[in-house]
Amino acid sequence: MIKRTVKQIAQMAGGALSNQAFGEEQIHGVTTDTRKVSKGALFIPLIGEHFNGHTFASKALELGAAAILWNQKEANPPEGVPVILVEDTLAALQQLAKSYLKEENPRVVGITGSNGKTTTKDMIHSVLQTAYQVHKTDGNFNNHIGLPLTILEMPEGTEIAVLEMGMSAKGEIEFLSSLAEPDAAVITNVGESHMQDLGSREAIADAKCEITKGLKENGVFYYLGDEPLLRERANALTHNVKTFGEAEDCDIRVNHINQLAEGTEFQVEGYAQAFLIPVLGKHNVKNALAAIAIGQHFGLNERQIAQGLMQTKLTGMRLELFTTDKGITVINDAYNASPTSMKAAIDLVGDMDGFANRILVLGDMLEMGSEEETYHYELGRYIKPEFIDHVMTYGRLGALIAEGAKKAFGDARVFSYMDKEELKKKLAEVAGPDDVVLVKASRGMRLEEVITAL
Repeated sequence: MIKRTVKQIAQMAGGALSNQAFGEEQIHGVTTDTRKVSKGALFIPLIGEHFNGHTFASKALELGAAAILWNQKEANPPEGVPVILVEDTLAALQQLAKSYLKEENPRVVGITGSNGKTTTKDMIHSVLQTAYQVHKTDGNFNNHIGLPLTILEMPEGTEIAVLEMGMSAKGEIEFLSSLAEPDAAVITNVGESHMQDLGSREAIADAKCEITKGLKENGVFYYLGDEPLLRERANALTHNVKTFGEAEDCDIRVNHINQLAEGTEFQVEGYAQAFLIPVLGKHNVKNALAAIAIGQHFGLNERQIAQGLMQTKLTGMRLELFTTDKGITVINDAYNASPTSMKAAIDLVGDMDGFANRILVLGDMLEMGSEEETYHYELGRYIKPEFIDHVMTYGRLGALIAEGAKKAFGDARVFSYMDKEELKKKLAEVAGPDDVVLVKASRGMRLEEVITAL
């Protein structure tokens, strides 16, 4: 984490010390949340529509904060402690992170995409740390607040920072990319997430490609070569561009995939050995291809890349596989959902052999825009009874998945609920030993709560 004097912090953040006598006080780390205050930290009070962090400054000091960043328009700054006055605390947080990144000067990998960016981040981190000191985004701290905090958590001596960049509107990725100035930028794919805000996949592709705006002049842009929308936009760039995927002309191309019980094995053109990732789903192979591309970028050999991929540990609720005490295999993929990722997860379950029953528990996909009902109904139509035994849904939009599924399944094997407790009862009744259950929905549905029934 950042370790600087108060005077240095003030200079880096573009602020001014209220009392120069405190200039040599030491700061260890930064937080915007009093629940995460550690001794010696700088507390940065942010202002939102319904809150003002300045009201928590005294609490932060009681908990051990060593200094406070303070909006100079706010009255009554704390006395007798180091206070750094700034025009805007959020802008100062972002400027502080940019300054720290410039001083430490690690090489930077920026990652975005509609689906798979967190998994890809985890894989890239695992690959690179076989040879480098690597820092990565924690969880999904990937927005205009989370990314600066991620940078400020970076240990001194970090050689590569792997930074996830999220968005909900146009211009947000450009801002994050300009702050981080990546040496390598990755786009995993273009899906339907944020359709509500951006209106079309073309607009989503434009927004994702903003990651190249901050890319260093000699940087490299890596993207999924199977996506025509990305190819069109990459052709207009002056940066060095490389592709990964299944298409014949991809620079990193997979040519064989084998789904195993413990993970996914695949082969890449030009590599002698097969790679193994400890995560299910053929779609995750494309995320692994991005990690291979970045490993190549930083000079890793085949053995190092293979070792890193095999040791990947994913952020929670992303195709987490475990077996309950009742002998039921559960795939918890309840962190997020879009039509693309839903279909990939359904295909995964359909390909899994050796189970008595294959059961889908699906919930609403949020932020799908004006076509949300169509997306859900068509997803239901996508599910095939020859590969799936039971379909259970939760939520208003989930009911449309059930409606679509009934066209092929009939009523006997499709169940729809608005009450989560009722869903849990039915799931406990239907699922048994040697069954596999997929649980997937958007984060806001909290569908992982039904797993307790198993």
